[in-house]
Amino acid sequence: MRFSLKTLLWGILAIALAMVAAAALFPDPVAVRATRATSGPLRVSVVEDGKTRIREKYTVSAPVSGRLSRIELREGDYIDVRRLLAVILPSDPALLDQRSLAEAQARVQAAEAAVLRADSRERQAEIDFDLSRTKFERAQRLMPQNGISRDEYDIAESVMLADKQAIETAAFDAEISRFELKLAKAALDQFEGEDPNVQVSPFEIFSPIEGRVLRVLEKSSTVVAVGTPLIEVGDPRNLEMEIDVLSTDAVKIRSGAEVTIEHWGGQSPLRGSVRVVEPGAFTKISSLGVEEQRVNVIADFNEPPDRIASLGDGYRIEARITVKQLDNALLIPNNALFRYEQQWHVLVVQDGAAQLRKVEVGVQNESHAEIVSGLAEGERVIEYPSDQLEPGTPVTVVAK
Repeated sequence: MRFSLKTLLWGILAIALAMVAAAALFPDPVAVRATRATSGPLRVSVVEDGKTRIREKYTVSAPVSGRLSRIELREGDYIDVRRLLAVILPSDPALLDQRSLAEAQARVQAAEAAVLRADSRERQAEIDFDLSRTKFERAQRLMPQNGISRDEYDIAESVMLADKQAIETAAFDAEISRFELKLAKAALDQFEGEDPNVQVSPFEIFSPIEGRVLRVLEKSSTVVAVGTPLIEVGDPRNLEMEIDVLSTDAVKIRSGAEVTIEHWGGQSPLRGSVRVVEPGAFTKISSLGVEEQRVNVIADFNEPPDRIASLGDGYRIEARITVKQLDNALLIPNNALFRYEQQWHVLVVQDGAAQLRKVEVGVQNESHAEIVSGLAEGERVIEYPSDQLEPGTPVTVVAK
């Protein structure tokens, strides 16, 4: 009886050891979530807050010293060209001294030089537009033959549209320069009468543009000096965007880059394109109290006027600026990547087990990464790999 019990105990121990060995050699599969590497487009973007602003604002200033009559216009009032904005009455004969005359003559000369500069910029804008239009027409011919990528085509189109808008801006600047020259000459005429003691007539200031009153800077009657800002006017239908981005992101942004405007209050996103990345940066304190170097990116809307009619000056927007776009890249989720021995790796599901694979990563956005080498299309990679997984660990895919 003693021999039989001892034999039984040894038998139980042997079975237990065998079970432990089997568990060690053949562990239960680990449940994982896996996804397949697929080919598709990849867009890399910079997402930042920005604001709208009227492209062409004009601040009407006093061309002569005197007493300003009360301005009757108010913010939001519609104005057309030649609408009376303000009236300045000569305050006393001291306005007609030699110093004031010299200042008026200098303002005329400065205004004449400004007209020449504005005309030159307008001609340069027309030359730039002719060149960008030629490049876009070439892109239109090459696109059906796959001679250029979609990204290159979109950039050519955006640059052409931006240059077209630049012509309008330059024309506006030239028109305003001529208006200021006219004001300066009219002010000079006040000083060049034969009798300096004669009572001069009120000086009337008219609107140089069609649009709306944005701000009335001097609402009450008061004495003003030459150059005092009186009223700000502009056309709210002609909007652009000002988006401040980190300087490290600004170096990646090019003129013509596609801009998608989200969370602006409308039902669907708006389209736009980058016109210029300003060359100078400025310091801004982030919400966390960190000093950041930021750069303003100026972009145009590529939408019909009725689509942006509800937007005004200074409205908040969220802009997604495309810095790189791939038409056909091998993609996996970012959550499948991890660093091992200072290189990127993934765990691939192969023959029911996790296998370590080194990969070369190209560009990444907030959700996906381009795989340059190391994976083939259709292979399954494990998302959110845990510490339980090692090369050779049996796995069972529970979600894709």
